[in-house]
Amino acid sequence: MKYEWIATAAFGLEGVAARELSRMGIDAKAENGGARFMGTFEDAMRANLWLRCADRVLLVVGRFEARSFEELFEGVRALPWEDFIGEHTRFPVSGKCARSQLMSVRDCQAITKKAIVERLKQRYHSAWFDETGETVAIDVALHGDIAQLTLDASGVALNRRGYRTWNGEAPLRETLAAALVSLSPWRPGMVLHDPMCGTGTLMIEAAMRMADRAPGLTREFAIESWRDMPQSEFAALREEARERFKPDQVEGISGGDIDPQAVELARRHLHQAGMDGCVRFEVADARVCQLTAERGAFLCNPPYGERLSDRKSCEALYRDMGLLLRRHPGFTLSAITSHPGFERCFGRRADKKRRFYNGRLECEFMTFGLPKRK
Repeated sequence: MKYEWIATAAFGLEGVAARELSRMGIDAKAENGGARFMGTFEDAMRANLWLRCADRVLLVVGRFEARSFEELFEGVRALPWEDFIGEHTRFPVSGKCARSQLMSVRDCQAITKKAIVERLKQRYHSAWFDETGETVAIDVALHGDIAQLTLDASGVALNRRGYRTWNGEAPLRETLAAALVSLSPWRPGMVLHDPMCGTGTLMIEAAMRMADRAPGLTREFAIESWRDMPQSEFAALREEARERFKPDQVEGISGGDIDPQAVELARRHLHQAGMDGCVRFEVADARVCQLTAERGAFLCNPPYGERLSDRKSCEALYRDMGLLLRRHPGFTLSAITSHPGFERCFGRRADKKRRFYNGRLECEFMTFGLPKRK
């Protein structure tokens, strides 16, 4: 049986998430906030395992008009909650409202919880639910006059791959790093280098893609604890992911950073990803970086100025990045930055730009050195 699901994604990454689902054989449509698709529980488990750029996978239980708290209560109570919630299931309710007549999030949560309890009372003929069992997290979202009720099939956000337990200054979220890898000119088989790698997230995400390592390979998902799930099918999907993981396929990926502590953290993260030796991390100064390869790609998340006290030093670094690309005429260089004067300091206009948010900072992802169209 197929259900409606949403793979939530940050601004600018919705289309990337939809394409990832399509490559899994799941028909998906990008929309604001993510990608919507129809699929089985196995499809949702596959999405949890393999999505690199999405934040969560949500099951849509229902969607209806709700202009009053009474309409919200009746709409929630009409949904088949007993299909997912048992007599002892813990079911916390979160909520959000945007441009809705029902702007009290706390009241919407309380009414939703009450309506679900009333539905379950009829199903289980019980007046009390101790909520001591597995957890099914529910979200009620009101946008305009429409209420949407979803269950969180992921649990901990999908960017928590499990390999990054130490963070350096201004870490790049794993899902955004994976998207930058995907949207850069680099493709597996090419040389890839991050001249200011920090704790290694960009290069590890690239290596995971090259090794065909599922991002969720070593973690659990909320859907696995739901009632009556196809556990043998879930186990088969995990086994398939383990068999596909080929770390010996990774080559040509490296990173350097002037901070020895950051490089040490990058090596630890690589080890925790089960990919020792797949990426070469070294203490190195980006200003004097010189690779021997004739062709390849640079990909980096340089300091923005907001996170360093000396803005002028950042701008000097951007000029050095321009010189780095000139020293490597067969390379492209892609960088994400919030600095409005990046191109001026770099010394040329970007050939391609996309807008994203790195945390709360509005950034542009710029690529330089692309071949000129004839």
